Amino acid sequence: MEIARGHRTWFVADGYIPSTPGEAIKASGYISHESLCVLNCGPLPAECTLDLYFEDRAPIQGIVFTVGAERTLHYRLDKARDLQGNLLPRDVPYALRLSSLEKVIVQHTRVDVTQPNLALLSVMAWALPEAG
Repeated sequence: MEIARGHRTWFVADGYIPSTPGEAIKASGYISHESLCVLNCGPLPAECTLDLYFEDRAPIQGIVFTVGAERTLHYRLDKARDLQGNLLPRDVPYALRLSSLEKVIVQHTRVDVTQPNLALLSVMAWALPEAG
């Protein structure tokens, strides 16, 4: 059995999901999106909570999902809904905090299809080290 690895709090400072694909991409069916890849190496399910922060509006807080024990989950942010059912808005810069009851590892990926060559960005989130 694997032991829990990672951290309980993670941050992504740069989020942005464009709304419109470029003309050359429309026929392919691809859409721009971002996702969090959450790896849970531990023996217990990890309940994760997302809080989203914006430049000009109140945060969207309390988006909850679970990553199974010894599993990974690619959580699509363009499909993330808050408790009232609101989607993360497109064309709006945001940042996020992921909190987990168990230690996890988090990577952030953006797929941008607004131009013909596409763009893929994938970075590790910033982990908040635990005190002690």
